[in-house]
Amino acid sequence: MTNAHIIIPARFKSSRFPGKPLKKILGKEMIIRVAEICAKIISLKKIIIATDSLPIMKVCQKHGYQSLITPKNCKTGTDRVFHVAKKIKSDFYINVQGDEPLIDPLDIKKIIQKKIKYKNHVICGYCDINYKNAISNNVPKIVINKNSDLTYISRSLIPGSKKKNIKKIKYFKQVCIYAFNYSELKKFYEFRGKSIIENLEDIEILRFFDLKIPIKMVKVSNKSISVDIKEDMIKVVKILKKNEKN
Repeated sequence: MTNAHIIIPARFKSSRFPGKPLKKILGKEMIIRVAEICAKIISLKKIIIATDSLPIMKVCQKHGYQSLITPKNCKTGTDRVFHVAKKIKSDFYINVQGDEPLIDPLDIKKIIQKKIKYKNHVICGYCDINYKNAISNNVPKIVINKNSDLTYISRSLIPGSKKKNIKKIKYFKQVCIYAFNYSELKKFYEFRGKSIIENLEDIEILRFFDLKIPIKMVKVSNKSISVDIKEDMIKVVKILKKNEKN
């Protein structure tokens, strides 16, 4: 049986929304909501919150979740995952972002299954997105080939077209559930800094392009909303209240 761990990076000082892992959504901290979703598909002992914050660590431990302090100077969540991987041996590691409180546990399971099949690929989720949301530079858009390999990811509107009616193009966005083996994480970390294009786009998965590590994309549901800014919390609360009524 495959031994996989879910690592949830949770940085306190987000530039766009400081302290967001501890922001309460209907009375419960966002990081705890994410951890509870992960606990639906994997045992508690295989869920670890990787954080640079003692307050986050204490809240996680209070709710029965393991938490490890990682360096404050980690450049990305994936660098933070590597610091956990150095201490905890596993076949591979699933990176579930701590700002995805609506993520579907079945989508996490899809990522795990794909990593079992493609052991030497980084695995990442994606879903459909409409034009209105695609034009936001907060949303990384992806382009894949017929084999579902990632060919590029950007905050700009991609793919482009000479045609005037670009609103009819089918757009896809990244859903931040990743799967890595230890070797992939080690190479990522030992790059020692962001790659040129990673730094320009501010999208960490682009570092694997420089490392020549292939990335396989997995289509998941479009239910999740990444909480990047305060306004996203309003959207999440609205959906959760609607789900409670149904």
